[in-house]
Order: sequence, then structure tokens, then C-alpha cells
Amino acid sequence: MIFGIGKTRKHHEIGASSLHGMITANQVVIVDVREPDEFAAGHIPGAINMPLSTFLPAALPAHPGKVVVLNCQGGKRSGMALDRCAAVGSAVDTHLFGGFGAWVAAGLPVAR
Repeated sequence: MIFGIGKTRKHHEIGASSLHGMITANQVVIVDVREPDEFAAGHIPGAINMPLSTFLPAALPAHPGKVVVLNCQGGKRSGMALDRCAAVGSAVDTHLFGGFGAWVAAGLPVAR
């Protein structure tokens, strides 16, 4: 794929402070696609770990009325997971802009 040619959908990005607000309002399910050791070292509180290495869009949790937001360390792997979602027609299309790194940089809570 060159310069986005062939992409079927654009990924939606959400900032760390907006995501924090959605968490507070109980409007979101966060799926962290980093590997288990990265997740264990620190993650967004309440996030579910589904590593990209074994990621299957069909296994994403179903939470009616909530937005599923993917995250990784910087945004690349969550974007790859969103590409997999798009390939199978999943409605999941949102990830954290800047990933967990942006979350930490914003001074937001970290679970270990």
C-alpha cells in the first residue's frame, strides 16, 4: 500500500484527555494490543489485553452502547489492528492518538 491507496476506511483517533473523559462517563471499552509483558508493565486502567500477535477482530468484546477504542504504545499496532477490523467489516474503527505514550505524557492514571 502506497500513501494509503487501498485503504477502505480511515481510522478515527481520540486524544488521551477525551478518552479519559469517556472512561469516567463509562462510555468506552479499551483494548490494548501490546504484548502481555508491555501490558503488565503499565496500561490504561480497565483496559483488556488482546495482543496484536494473536489479534482476532471476532474476539473483540461486545459492549452495546459503548465505543471500543484500541491502543498500543504509539499508535502503529493499534492502526494495524484496525486494518484487520476493517478487513472483516467490523464497526471498530477508533484508536488512541499517540497510544499509551500519549496517555502517560498527559499524566493520566496507569495500572500495573
